[in-house]
Amino acid sequence: MNFSSDNWAGASAPVAAALSAVNQGLQPAYGTDDASRKVDDWFAEIFEQPVGVFMVATGTAANCLSLAACSKPGGVVLCHEVAHIANDEAGAPSFFSGGGTLHPIAGPNGKITPDGLEAALARYHPPAVHHGRPVALSLTQATEWGTVYTVDEVAALSAIAHRAGLKVHMDGARFANAIVGRNVAPADMTWRAGVDVLSFGATKNGCWSAEAIVTFDRTLDEDLAYARKRAGQLFSKSRFAAAQFLGYFDLGHWLDNAVHANGMAARLAAGIQEVPGARLVLSPEANEVFAVWPRAASARLKAAGAGFYAWSSDGLPDAVRPGPDEEVVRLVTSFATTKHDIAAFVTALEDAMASERRG
Repeated sequence: MNFSSDNWAGASAPVAAALSAVNQGLQPAYGTDDASRKVDDWFAEIFEQPVGVFMVATGTAANCLSLAACSKPGGVVLCHEVAHIANDEAGAPSFFSGGGTLHPIAGPNGKITPDGLEAALARYHPPAVHHGRPVALSLTQATEWGTVYTVDEVAALSAIAHRAGLKVHMDGARFANAIVGRNVAPADMTWRAGVDVLSFGATKNGCWSAEAIVTFDRTLDEDLAYARKRAGQLFSKSRFAAAQFLGYFDLGHWLDNAVHANGMAARLAAGIQEVPGARLVLSPEANEVFAVWPRAASARLKAAGAGFYAWSSDGLPDAVRPGPDEEVVRLVTSFATTKHDIAAFVTALEDAMASERRG
């Protein structure tokens, strides 16, 4: 019954097997091993063209090194106000870019709109050294509210950004969940829609510790290579990072994991909707479910062994905002979530809500 985060799930069996298989003999270090070269080929196949691939250990490193590669002195990155880089990276985007800043943009359901982006860019026109200069737009896919940009939405925002001379970065911590949620090709969601660099997340979807910076604008590659080394993110025994991706991609395992996680989120959301007194904030589009119920019910659920997090209601429309005695909660499913987990949680929620009604 633990829906705290997909980070809590372990490595999937194919990924674990690939790690064990690569632990044989000697291999060159620092990305020159056979497994790393195979991973480059896998990414080229997935994105339907050659791409730059820079494996790193964490999503923080992937996001912040990507943005640093886009930065300039006085650089400003535009992002959504609830974006992970704006709220959960402990200042790392500024640190890695040598003092760059973020410009948060409000938007419904975790998404930046074209009007919102245009208004934010207008803040920097005409250019003035005092204000800094926009260098990149960062889009989160799936968003912090579990919504997923459509290909057309990404393309529209990318076009605005490119006209203003910005690079476009995509934080794809849950990229697999996003593309299966929209049933689109990875290339369509990224470079064909104008994305220049992608933080390709795999840890949340079945890997142990494997993320990658994927460049579509190859002019970023040289600086990224040095930035990754300087940041301590160049693996010496790189075959072990690469092996995770080999197990992850083989036979479409990464997509199967995401389909399962998304399906479990839909099942969980349907169960919550059936419980009197509980309601959804949004219909899930990936593997995150946001709901509202009494705080006392949350306490009863946690006492029964359930895991989830209370969530901020900032930016929610009045129609779905929690009442004085309620709270918003986030529940995340993963490749390891089972139907039994869902059923046990829904039963526990029914019991908690019945106790609430009895007073």
